[in-house]
Amino acid sequence: MRAYADKAELKNEIDRSFEKYIAEFDDIPEALKDTRAADVDRTPAENLAYQVGWTTLVLKWEDDERRGMDVKTPSERFKWNQLGELYQWFTDTYAHLSLAELKARLTENVSRIDAMMDSMSEEELFQPHRRKWADDATKTAVWAVYKFIHVNTVAPFGTFRTKIRKWKKSAM
Repeated sequence: MRAYADKAELKNEIDRSFEKYIAEFDDIPEALKDTRAADVDRTPAENLAYQVGWTTLVLKWEDDERRGMDVKTPSERFKWNQLGELYQWFTDTYAHLSLAELKARLTENVSRIDAMMDSMSEEELFQPHRRKWADDATKTAVWAVYKFIHVNTVAPFGTFRTKIRKWKKSAM
């Protein structure tokens, strides 16, 4: 997994990869948001719904811990061995929205993640055992908060950008 020198570098990478990812949806007509394409596992709406879902969870984990709540990862309704069901829940919850609404929600979530990181010290972000939700999310690995942010922003923005480009070549 990629390491970052500091908070500013992580934020810059999130923002850079997000701008490239979200721009891929600019030329997709609303009428095609639910269209399936060969060799692509998600429609454009499902692609965005997945990202909205995970970024919403990251924000919820931090918000709940700050309020003194017992955080359940990945969520109150799903365990880590139920990711398929969680992904379907993301689709059921968000994919009915328009592409514009999905893009707006994801843009807001990325802004909120930036603000969340701004509210944390470098130690809280990059050192393990600074958030109970991060400690409890993994049973064998020790992850700092930044790793959860990375795997739910930078990493999928790149991977899913490739998928949406492949979808465009096949469906449009």
